[in-house]
Amino acid sequence: MENGYNQNIPSPNNETNEEVKVVKTDIGAKDGQNKCPKCGATDISLNINNGNLRCNFCRHEFVPEKLEGMQDDLSHLQGQVIASGATDIAADTSDLVTLKCSSCGAEVVIDTSSTAQARCHWCRNTLSLNQQIPNGSIPDVLLPFKITKEEARKEIESFVKKRKFYAHPKFTKEFTTENIMGVYFSYMIVDVNSHVLLSGNGEHLVREYTEGSDENRETYYDADLYAVEREFDLVIDGLTIESNSDKLNKNSKDKTNNIINSIMPFDIENCIKFNANYLKGYTSEKRDTNIEQLKPLIERQSKDIARFSINNTLDRYDRGVAWKQEEMNFIGQQWKSAYLPVWLYSYLQVKGNKKVLHYVAVNARTKETMGSVPIHIPKLFGVSFFIECLGIVAMMNIDFDNNWLFLLVGFIYFFMIYIKYRNNDVRHKYELETKTNVQNLHRVDHFIQTERRLKNFRMKGANNTNVSDTNISSSIINSLVDNNELASFIKNNNDKNQKGGNL
Repeated sequence: MENGYNQNIPSPNNETNEEVKVVKTDIGAKDGQNKCPKCGATDISLNINNGNLRCNFCRHEFVPEKLEGMQDDLSHLQGQVIASGATDIAADTSDLVTLKCSSCGAEVVIDTSSTAQARCHWCRNTLSLNQQIPNGSIPDVLLPFKITKEEARKEIESFVKKRKFYAHPKFTKEFTTENIMGVYFSYMIVDVNSHVLLSGNGEHLVREYTEGSDENRETYYDADLYAVEREFDLVIDGLTIESNSDKLNKNSKDKTNNIINSIMPFDIENCIKFNANYLKGYTSEKRDTNIEQLKPLIERQSKDIARFSINNTLDRYDRGVAWKQEEMNFIGQQWKSAYLPVWLYSYLQVKGNKKVLHYVAVNARTKETMGSVPIHIPKLFGVSFFIECLGIVAMMNIDFDNNWLFLLVGFIYFFMIYIKYRNNDVRHKYELETKTNVQNLHRVDHFIQTERRLKNFRMKGANNTNVSDTNISSSIINSLVDNNELASFIKNNNDKNQKGGNL
């Protein structure tokens, strides 16, 4: 272990006795004083302009150190490779670590639940904790902050400004970006090498036509039905998920955690080896989950990614593909723990006995910004009611076969504004935004028959664009899109109106 070689240990949850390879990633890391090699000072911090560490005394800069020892060619990844910072957390490990100052001999306590550094209270030298301890506080890699606090403030202010009309008056009065914080959130970065087999049916539209007249007018579809199969090797490069249990709960009722999830992806290819000096001036949230707890989520998201990775080979099936068999053989997985940077504004809204913590978050690498703003519901309800009244007037005065639709305008307006302010459906689109590589693709497209007089605009059971990681609202919207009931209704109505105009 001291020489940096991999350690093989039996997997406790693998019936085939496959060995798990643990890669020691804190080789050479030392606790205590990290001194500038030029002047010996310990006051070192991040130069946000270039990502280097810089001595705050003599201004000497250090080039970031890259992580070594992990599998680079993911197509040859086998078994389970775990970086040492991602190994299981020992429940009895204390968050408090005591270091002895090498300058004056004083003992300095570091609370690793929030930081990896502390100043000696006697000589004022900075002491750092860089060696990994089994409590999840020291990751393998991190991404330095790239966006300054001032840049983040402007992004947050711009986001909130666009939502001030319906923002709660108390929130508007109390809103200030002075209290935004730079936070390193904990994540797991997972690489996957796999073999995938998908088989099912797909439909290609041949003909669309209408029969009948007036209220009896009906649209039908003829489609060619195919047996479809895709078998391929798939590499997933850097699937990233939260590794703190609190942030994993994206459907929390008292915190808008999905906001933080939605500002991914990060440019994780630029991650560097952990060094506590990068945390100076920022807070951090440690990992509290283990690999076995996260595996089901990783495997579920990997299957979604696999499904989406070959959608570009299904263009012919414009009515969709219904996969009936989905098999994914995980040949290899590689796990690294990481700290990724976020600028965070939070606001606690109190409504009687209910408290909701709203976030506005900025990806401190890309400036991607998303947030939740407390809504003044009486004002939104009043405007929506006024719009609903206009809809009723329109329904009574406009000659339209389905003028009852005007009764929905107030509800639709309320729903759209609520989504814009709360953003409870936003999320990281991992199925599209994660890097993949498809190799050795085998395709089967076998014609079965032509189906006639179908009533559905889209193939029943089509699931090639479905994802598992959606909430109830998203599921309803996806269902409407898949079945396209609304689109069919509007199209039929337009056909009727055009026919009436031609007459």
